[in-house]
Amino acid sequence: MDSTLVPWIVAAVSLFWAVGAYNRLVRLRSEANAAFAALETELAKQVQLVHACLPPEEEQGASQFSGGSAFWGGLHGASAQLAAALAMARSRPLDPERIAALGSAQEILAMAWDRAERDDAHDLAGPRLPSDLSGELSHMVHTAQAATENFNQAVTRYNDAIQQFPAMLLAWLFGFQPGRGLRARL
Repeated sequence: MDSTLVPWIVAAVSLFWAVGAYNRLVRLRSEANAAFAALETELAKQVQLVHACLPPEEEQGASQFSGGSAFWGGLHGASAQLAAALAMARSRPLDPERIAALGSAQEILAMAWDRAERDDAHDLAGPRLPSDLSGELSHMVHTAQAATENFNQAVTRYNDAIQQFPAMLLAWLFGFQPGRGLRARL
C-alpha cells in the first residue's frame, strides 16, 4: 500500500467518526428537548386546572381577591409562577438554572394544592374546591411524574454522551453543555 494513502484513510475515518458522534449528540439533545415538551404539556395541564377551579369573579380580579384571598391567591400565584417558569424553560430546556426554577415552581404549586385541600372549609356554603378534584389532580401528578422520569432519563443519556472521551472533544468544540434533570414530585 502506498504510504501517502494511509494518512488519507486515517483522515477519512476520523471525519466519518466525528460526523457520526456529532449527529449522536444532536439526536440525544433533541430527545431531551422532546421529553421536556411532553413534560411541559403535563405541567401546563396543572396550571389550567387551577384556572378552571378559580371562581369567575376571582379569576377576573386575580389581583384583588375578595373573601378567599389567601385560599385562591395562593393557588393563583403558584400557578402563575409555574407558568412563568415553564415559559422560561421552554426556550432552553437543558439550562440547569431554568430547570431548577421550574422545579421550585412545581414544588410551590404542590404546596399550594396541599394547603388548599387542607384549608377547604366544609361549612354551610360548601367546599370551594370541586369534589372530583382530588382524583383528577392525583392523575395529573402521576402523569407528570412519568413525564419527569422520561425527561430525566433523556438528560442522563445526553449528559453521559457529552462526557465520554473522545466525544467530549466535539461537545467542547460545539458548545454542548450538560443539562439538569427535574426532581419528581412525590
